[in-house]
Amino acid sequence: MVNVSNLERIINKTKKIVEKSREELYRLGETARQEYERTRYELDSVKNQISDLIREVDELEGEYTKARLYLMEVSRDFNRHSEEQIKGAYEAAHAKQLELLSKREKEKLLRLTRDHLERNLKNLETTIRRSEELIANVSMVLKILGRDLESLSVEIGEMQQRQALGFSIIMAQEEERKRVAREIHDGPAQSLANIVMRAEYCLKLMDISPSKVKEELFGLMDLVRSSLQDVRKIIFDLRPMSLDDLGLVPALKKYVEQYRNDCGIYVELTVLGREYPLDGCQAVAIFRVIHEAMTNIKKYAGASQAVIKVEFSKNRVNVVVRDNGIGFDVERVLSEKRGVAFGIVGMRERIQLLKGKFEIKSAPGHGTEIAFSVPVVNNEKLSIGSRRD
Repeated sequence: MVNVSNLERIINKTKKIVEKSREELYRLGETARQEYERTRYELDSVKNQISDLIREVDELEGEYTKARLYLMEVSRDFNRHSEEQIKGAYEAAHAKQLELLSKREKEKLLRLTRDHLERNLKNLETTIRRSEELIANVSMVLKILGRDLESLSVEIGEMQQRQALGFSIIMAQEEERKRVAREIHDGPAQSLANIVMRAEYCLKLMDISPSKVKEELFGLMDLVRSSLQDVRKIIFDLRPMSLDDLGLVPALKKYVEQYRNDCGIYVELTVLGREYPLDGCQAVAIFRVIHEAMTNIKKYAGASQAVIKVEFSKNRVNVVVRDNGIGFDVERVLSEKRGVAFGIVGMRERIQLLKGKFEIKSAPGHGTEIAFSVPVVNNEKLSIGSRRD
């Protein structure tokens, strides 16, 4: 059997791992955005430097061109210019040439830097977009994971409840078998043994004192009637024949009549709505729950009166069993797991198997009320009208 608490720990651990991964993605995405902003700022700065450098190169090219023309002019006419003027013109042209080469080299390096930054910027854009997609996917996975795992946990919990319910039903069946075996052993079996002994006594008495045989046979007949009554009671407790032959209400009427005679408790049976045939399992379950409730009243309630109300509505059968007994603290009794608690649990489990609702209300000194409702189908058949017994 799967341990639900272990499953919940696994679920929580998995969710924490996924949430931590999402946080890591957030941090990576934020780092990529910061790097993107820094790279874009640096790229803009490099572009501005390139623009300024292009203007400077254009100006230097003009100045270098003028210096070369002046050098050519001075070089063609040595007589008109002194050696110092020629040397100065040459040095000026050379200086402009070196400065122009330096600026062009710097421009080339800046262009390489710009291209590198543009590639980094595109890569960072891809990284940011990918991180956003991953964050969205992880968030969706986290949402689905949480919902699905929680649903799985609920389903496993329900499965375990069904398993526990099946186990409790098996235990209840075994307890019922044990009770029936004990009742047969203490009742009909003992009576039959006594009947055999008294029949043998009658045979011997016929030889000794035939006049007394008649009196002994009358006693034997009373014993057989008593045994037969015990057998019928056991059969009724196992499954009332009238429940299959006549339906729920006639079986309840017969049970209430017998209950009054046996227990001395006044019971009022009220049937509301138009009675219709029930599925065999539903009828048995409803009867068994009422039977268990009335048994608890006899054993524990100390009541003088009880009410059984059965209502046949369109899609449900609603039942209330109420008494004027001593009542009890429901939570305390259920926690103590006494006999009455097992009876209540058994009633609730029977109704839950039929997908019904079960509720018990009680308080010390205020009696007890058990209410349950069972959904039904195929209830359109006309049957017996409302009745009150």
